[in-house]
Order: sequence, then structure tokens, then C-alpha cells
Amino acid sequence: MLFYKTAEQILLIKESCQLVSKTHAMLKGFIKPGTSTLKLDKLAYDFINDHKAKPAFLNYNGYPNTLCISVNDTVVHGIPSRDELRDGDIVSIDCGVVKNNFYGDSCYTFYVESVDEKVKDFILSVKSALFKGIELACEGNRIGDISFAIQKYVEAKGYSVVREMVGHGIGKNLHEDPDIANYGKARTGLKLKRGMVIAIEPMINIGSRQCRLEDDGWTLKTKDGSLSAHFEHTVAVGEKKAEILSNFELIE
Repeated sequence: MLFYKTAEQILLIKESCQLVSKTHAMLKGFIKPGTSTLKLDKLAYDFINDHKAKPAFLNYNGYPNTLCISVNDTVVHGIPSRDELRDGDIVSIDCGVVKNNFYGDSCYTFYVESVDEKVKDFILSVKSALFKGIELACEGNRIGDISFAIQKYVEAKGYSVVREMVGHGIGKNLHEDPDIANYGKARTGLKLKRGMVIAIEPMINIGSRQCRLEDDGWTLKTKDGSLSAHFEHTVAVGEKKAEILSNFELIE
């Protein structure tokens, strides 16, 4: 079922999304060698609660933590642990909050100190692919237009699109219809209309698109051990262009 949002509801979603981005910005200063992903998780938990909101992921379908922290070959849903970050790691941090009964959701991929130019280009390309998709999140286009734009951009650079996980609608629920795949055909799928709020989130591998699920039932890794990056914005579909509700500028 699709839930179309009023302008007032979109403002509430934006408030939640901005808190997610502020959480990412706070965490950025701690993303360095020797910091455990569990420490990042605790910092985020305290920060979100201090801002009178609740972590959206904690206990969601049994998920045990505030953040999904996916390091190197982990695609999504990496569970925070005592493992410490190392120089050269790349770290995708997916964060969600619920405030005033509305959810916000965004992901950002960081790198730890020194990574080579090939890896930097990969991360930047995944972020650019996100914005290629967002450019098409306007009234009259179709979901397939977003999907195709992302796929075309990353595959032209020799990267591969994860098929197991997709973007989604968001509002009073963390995951709502419609699904937003990162691969597909242009001019196919549901027609976009104002009032739709969606999370667009390319999950891209530097190597093969094949993935494997760990025994914990959450952690998805690349099958060939290659790096994976993940960026996500929550956006409101607009008449001529999307309104981005989360905020990378706060992080950068």
C-alpha cells in the first residue's frame, strides 16, 4: 500500500532525516584507527536519545543495534562489534531514527585515513550514482527511471549493482511501498507522484555483484571479498525535482 504524505508530514520526516545526518556528522570525528564499531554504535545511541528521538533500527525485526556498520566487503547490515577500524578501511554507516512518529533514514560511506585513489574514485562514484537517481525522482517519471540511471552509471565504470537489497518508501513506517531497485529498465514501474517519500540507496560492489549472507542472518558480504559502498538519501518526490530530506553537507 502506498502512503502519500502531506507537506506537514514531509516536514516531520525531514526533521528525522536531519537528525540522522547530524548523527553521521558527529560520528565522522571518531572514524579513525582503533575505534571499535561498537563504540560508534553507542555514540549514536546516546546522541539520538539526547535529541529526543529513538533509534529506528534497534530491535527492528530483532536487529540488535542502533547502527548498521558495514566495513570493507560487508555490503549492508553489518552488526557493530568490538572489532576496531584500521587505516585504509571503508565504512558504510546506515542510520535511522524515529521522531514525532515519522522515520528518517540515510547512509554514508566513509574511509579511514589513507585509501588509494582507486578506492576513493569508487566511493565517489557510488555517491554520484545516488544523485543520478535522485535527479529522476520527480512527478511523471517512473521508478524504473531511477533504477536504470543508477545501474547505467555504475556499470559504465566497471562496478556492479547488488540485487538482493533495494530502496523503499518511508514515513510512519521504516519500510513502506514502493521498492526502489538499483537496477532495471527505464520507463517501467510505478509512476512517481508528489506526496511520495522514498529512500534511494545504491549498494554497489567494486567486484562481482554476487553476495553471501552470514550465519547471523543479517550481515551481507560480497562473495568475492571485494569492497562494497552504500549511500542513501531520503527524498520527497517533487513536481520538477526531488527535495532531499537528509543532508550530506552536514557531514562534509
